[in-house]
Amino acid sequence: MSALQTLAAIIEARKGADPDTSWTAKLLSKGPEKCAEKFGEEAVEAIIEAVKGDREKLTAEAADALYHLLVMCAARDVSLADIEAELDRRHGTSGIAEKASRG
Repeated sequence: MSALQTLAAIIEARKGADPDTSWTAKLLSKGPEKCAEKFGEEAVEAIIEAVKGDREKLTAEAADALYHLLVMCAARDVSLADIEAELDRRHGTSGIAEKASRG
């Protein structure tokens, strides 16, 4: 199991946890909108570090963004497996052709 799969499993397990004992449960208890807001904040922080060129800080912010992306998706019952299935569906398709098919 990859680190991302382990993280997704932990997030899923924390859905019913006590918000006073789990940061993930606390985020989820605030609803999908708050989870989306937190993901947006972390994504912006990752963008800032990418622009600055600080590899170490970008790595840390990217990890935060991935965590918050998974929490946001879990809040809407979208699992890592769902995301992986979509990536598998797209595999072998040109990015340009795939994007055009959505437009």
